[in-house]
Amino acid sequence: MSRKVTIIGAGSVGSTITYTMAVTGLATEVVMIDVNTEKALGEAMDVRQGTPFCSPMKIYAGTYEDAKGSDVVIITSGMPRTAGQSRIDLAQTNVDVIKQITPEIVKHAPNAIYIFVSNPVDVLTYTFCKISGLPERQIIGSGTILDTARLRTRIAEYLSLSQRNVHAYVLGEHGDSSFVPWSIAQVGSVNFLDYKKRFNCKDMLQPDIDTEEIEQYIRTSGSKIIGRKGATFYAIAISVCTIVECIFGSVNTAITVSSMMHGEYGIDDVCLSIPFLVGPDGGCGNVLPPLKDEEVLKLRHSADVLKGVIKQINI
Repeated sequence: MSRKVTIIGAGSVGSTITYTMAVTGLATEVVMIDVNTEKALGEAMDVRQGTPFCSPMKIYAGTYEDAKGSDVVIITSGMPRTAGQSRIDLAQTNVDVIKQITPEIVKHAPNAIYIFVSNPVDVLTYTFCKISGLPERQIIGSGTILDTARLRTRIAEYLSLSQRNVHAYVLGEHGDSSFVPWSIAQVGSVNFLDYKKRFNCKDMLQPDIDTEEIEQYIRTSGSKIIGRKGATFYAIAISVCTIVECIFGSVNTAITVSSMMHGEYGIDDVCLSIPFLVGPDGGCGNVLPPLKDEEVLKLRHSADVLKGVIKQINI
């Protein structure tokens, strides 16, 4: 079965997504589009030459016209934040990029499911919802899926437990106002905060849980990685490919991605992350965990932060 993906942006994130798809056999055809045509040609050529050792796959650089028939379009293009640049300035810069891209890509791939990765991802997802004319189910932001992965990684490290046994989420904005609803975090089917009472670990150490340290770890991971190696791209590429895998699957999956809110938890007209259901038809619903009152307030605060940014930019 054909599974065509178009990736707009051939930088570190876009090219690593392409590489990950080749290694996993997730797609059968990948088109890379970038304003820097030579960069796109080079990245596509580099990955393509490894495909004799992977599943059969077409990988090439192209134009918006080549996106015709795409099942998924992934948008990674945009400018990174520079020293001294405000968050609002970055938002406006990348909103302007999306406004340029949107009519071209939608014209050639109107039926694709769109995944936004560029930052600020919640604002760009909201912008695309407003200007593309596409049904909201076709529009998904990567949101806090990476934050959630970082959370589960850290909890697994605390407990010396498989990450697959950790079921915890980061909700809200992909940014400083995100938060962890600890009341619903589970490990091995029990609440994370009660694990000492429920786990019979025999000779294993049971460390005290420092939830503030864990949340700080999540918020600072990106900047630490950038400070050490210049950019983050491996984990986000794997996370985005997980979203694509959900779309190419046969059943819906609950994952923390960014989509439009319509009254959930008293929040409306903003894109942020809660567990949304993603499957072959795109975003087809959501799951509403039973949050505590203080957690609902944190989610609403995150929505207000995003709305404050949206009010200051020109969509």
